[in-house]
Amino acid sequence: MSLATLPTGDPAALGFDPERLAAIGPAMQKFVDDEKVPNLVTMVVRKGQVVHLDARGVMDFESNTPVDTGTLYRLYSNTKPIAGVATLILFEAGILTPDDPVTRFVPELKNMKVHVPGGAPVDVNRDITIRDCLTNTTSLMMPMSAPMSFRQQYRDALTTLGWLAGEGGRRATPSQTERMAALAQLPLADHPGKRFVYHVGFPILGAVLEAAAGQNMGDFFREQIFEPLGMNDATFYLKEGQLDRFPTCYVPKAGEGDVKLVVQEDPTTSEKNTGPQTQFGVGGDAGGVVAPIGDYARFGQMLLNSGELDGKRILGRKTVDMMRGNHTGEMLIPMTGRGFHFGLGIAVYHGEDARPLIRSRGTYGWGGAAGTTYFADPEEELMGICFTQVMQAGMMPGNNYQETFQRMVYQSLA
Repeated sequence: MSLATLPTGDPAALGFDPERLAAIGPAMQKFVDDEKVPNLVTMVVRKGQVVHLDARGVMDFESNTPVDTGTLYRLYSNTKPIAGVATLILFEAGILTPDDPVTRFVPELKNMKVHVPGGAPVDVNRDITIRDCLTNTTSLMMPMSAPMSFRQQYRDALTTLGWLAGEGGRRATPSQTERMAALAQLPLADHPGKRFVYHVGFPILGAVLEAAAGQNMGDFFREQIFEPLGMNDATFYLKEGQLDRFPTCYVPKAGEGDVKLVVQEDPTTSEKNTGPQTQFGVGGDAGGVVAPIGDYARFGQMLLNSGELDGKRILGRKTVDMMRGNHTGEMLIPMTGRGFHFGLGIAVYHGEDARPLIRSRGTYGWGGAAGTTYFADPEEELMGICFTQVMQAGMMPGNNYQETFQRMVYQSLA
């Protein structure tokens, strides 16, 4: 099996204390041994060269088959940075701009309303834009933060979207057309651009990008991003022969005085294996992109290189600068706290009005619902990637493997 990755470099020559760097693997093993995660695959890259690549743990607790660097991970929201790049490819082609209203491509969303507690909905003061979708500022209302009356009044639309469970506890997986028609029925929590509501704009973005590109995002990602970057295994749905590299996904469950991991998704029955191949969730819906760590590293290095890798230019240098810029002003990002703004599909650390963190200002990245995460630090020419497959991993007491990984990467710099 030939895996795509980046060239290997000498840690000491690239500015690391080799002993400290070598301590990352055993530290990750402790989380595996304590069964806080089934596995951890980690990578550290500096100046485009891999200085640490390590795989710990198993594909599933039943077979105890070891994971390796070719294991395929459900990226969920780690797909969002790729969606940002896809949007900017179409921007550079002159097909759209970030400030285009989404109604230019999805007319079903015209004439949307804003929810008024105790009163009649009012007209939005402007349309949702593509930028709103990428920065989570559509102001769409999520069921968990909405009053019970909202959930009852719009139950049919919310069930169609899969945001509320239907009969038998099953959640719908609507087509793009069904999803947009259902969203059109929902009033917003506020006017567009006023409220940070995570993720809900990305299904709209997916519909926009497919209409703008004239093809589904599975084909677009493959032709415009994966193939040019040599991301040979990245895909929305498993290719032939990939199933044995696709691990079980787990979720913590509280029992009698303990929290243990239980199966959340079995590979054989996963939609990623069985289809239908219709959910090309650019924000991570239905698991988003599936990829091994080496493929994601090639994508991340392209961004660190300001849009180019191995002679293949995906985006212009200033376009990447724009992607990493501040698109949310002084808006507080609830998921990160102070010191961060949102770029186009990524969160960026600016450090203002916040306690210092062990990273440089300008460090950016994001994570996924099943425990994947990555960060990139342009000042240090540094990237770290950490993959596992546990939904709601933070529910497991003491499961701070992501913070431990990032801390140990930075503390390894000489």
